[in-house]
Amino acid sequence: MPSFDAIVIGGGHNGLAAAALLGKAGRKVVLLEADATLGGAARTVEFHPGFRASEVAHLVTHLPVRVIDELGLARHGLDIAGPSLPSIALERSGRHLVVTAGDVGGDVAEGEAAAFHDLNRKLALFAATLKPALAKAPPRLATRDRQSALSLARLGLDIRRLGRRDMRELLRMILMNIADVLDEELTDDRLKGLVAFDATLGTHLGPMSPGSLLSYLYRLAGDVAGAPQRLILPKGGMGSVILALAGAAKAAGVLLRPGAPVERILVEGGRARGVVLEGGEKIEARLVVSAANPRQTLLDMVGARALDTDVVRRVSAIRMNGNAGRLLVALDGLPEIAGLDRDRLAARMVIAPSMRAVEEAFNPAKYGELPERPVMEMVLPSISDPSLAPAGRHVLSVTMQFVPYRLTGGWSEAAREELKARVLSEIEAHLPGIGRLVRHAELMTPADIERRCRMPGGHWHHGEMTVDQMFFLRPFQAAAQYSTPIDGLYLAGAGSHPGGNVMGLAAMNAVRTILETEGRR
Repeated sequence: MPSFDAIVIGGGHNGLAAAALLGKAGRKVVLLEADATLGGAARTVEFHPGFRASEVAHLVTHLPVRVIDELGLARHGLDIAGPSLPSIALERSGRHLVVTAGDVGGDVAEGEAAAFHDLNRKLALFAATLKPALAKAPPRLATRDRQSALSLARLGLDIRRLGRRDMRELLRMILMNIADVLDEELTDDRLKGLVAFDATLGTHLGPMSPGSLLSYLYRLAGDVAGAPQRLILPKGGMGSVILALAGAAKAAGVLLRPGAPVERILVEGGRARGVVLEGGEKIEARLVVSAANPRQTLLDMVGARALDTDVVRRVSAIRMNGNAGRLLVALDGLPEIAGLDRDRLAARMVIAPSMRAVEEAFNPAKYGELPERPVMEMVLPSISDPSLAPAGRHVLSVTMQFVPYRLTGGWSEAAREELKARVLSEIEAHLPGIGRLVRHAELMTPADIERRCRMPGGHWHHGEMTVDQMFFLRPFQAAAQYSTPIDGLYLAGAGSHPGGNVMGLAAMNAVRTILETEGRR
C-alpha cells in the first residue's frame, strides 16, 4: 500500500495550493482529483470546436500577493499583468456607465459621481478593516485559547481605529441590506443596479435581503496582487491560474493524480489513516486534507457512522444550493454596441438596469422559477486573448444570477431552452445584432455545475456566504478552524473560511493550521 505524509483530495485551486504548500514544508504529498482534468470550477474548457473559455469562474478578483509570491506563480507562467477591467452598466438606449473602482464615467446627474466615489470610499474602508481576518484562521469562540482571544482583540482594535464616526457607521450598517444603503446615497438606477448585482452575485440574496451589504464588503475586501477592487482576465483563461498552481505543486514534489476519485476516507480509532479510491486502491497517510465540499468530505467520504449526531445534523444543514448559471457563446464575429468602441468591449459588461430589476430577477428564484428578465455579467475574453477562438471569431462568457438549482418541474430540455432563449433575448436587447453572430451557445445550470465540477448544489462557494455561514461559523462551528471532529482530517476548500473565489487563502490558512497542530503532536 503506498504511503504519504499527506493526501490532498481535490484538484481545484485550493487543493493545488494546499498540496504545494505542504510539499514546500517538506511533506511527501499526493493530490487526488476525481476528474480527468485538474482545475475544478476554474479550468479552461473547449466548449465548441476551436472555442475555449473558463468553465465557471471567469474573472480573477481575489488573488492576494502573498499567495502569488509564496507559491511562485509568476515563475510558473501566471500572467495577470493586464489592466484592471472596468465594469460597464449597459443601458438599452446606449447611455452606458463606465465604473472603475470608485470612479464613474458617462451621462450621470450632477453630484452623482461624487456621491458614488464617497460611498465607495466608505465601504472600501469598512472592507479593509475586515480584510485581515480573511488571511488567518478565525478565532474560536467561548474558549480560553490565548491566540483566539488575541485575534478577536485585534479585530476590535482595527474597528476602533476607524475613528468614532466611521466605527459607529460600520456598526450601524454591517447587517443592512444593500438596497437601503444605495437608496441613502445614490439616485441613478443604472449605478444602483450595478452595485446591487455585484452585492448578490453568487448568493441566494436579493438587494433587499438582510446581509447583502456584508456580501458586498466581502467582494470589496478582495485584491489581485495587492491592488484592491481589481478585475483581471488572465491570459489563457482561468485555466492559466490552475496551470501555474499545478506547476508550483510539481516543483514542491507533489504527486498529481487526476482521474483518481476518492470513495472513502479511512478512519481508525477516531483518526484519518488514508483513503480508498473507487476501484479499491488504498493509500495510507498521516494526514488527509480535503479541498472538496464539506458535505462530500464528511457525509460521503467519512460517513455518518463515524460522526456524532450533532455533527451530521450541522453538516446536513449547510445551505449550498447554487443560484447562478453560465452561458458560453461561440460568435462568428465581434458584436457592436452603440456608445462603446472596441477597447470598451474588452471590459466587463453588466445587464442589471436597476436595483428593482435585480430584486425582481431574484423573486422567482425563491420559488424555484426562472426570472423573466435575467440579470448577468459578460466578458469577451477573446479580444484580449485571441488564442481562445479561431481567427476573426470570438467567445462571449456570461454569468447569469438567480438561476435556481431546484427548478419547479425539474430541468427539462424545454426549461433549459427557455432559459437560454431569455438570456439571449436580454443580451440581444443590449447588443443588437449579436443573435446573427451566434454559432453555438452552451448553457450550464447549477445542476450542471454540480455534475461537471462535483459541487453539491452547484454552489461555487461550497456554501452560502451569509452571516451565519461566514468567519468562525464556516462551515460550522466545530470545523471552523480547518480541523474536523476526525483527528488528522482537515478542510481546505471554499467551504471553509474565508470562502469562495479563486484566491487560495482557505488553503493557506489550513496548511498553517495543520503545520502548527501536527507539529505539537
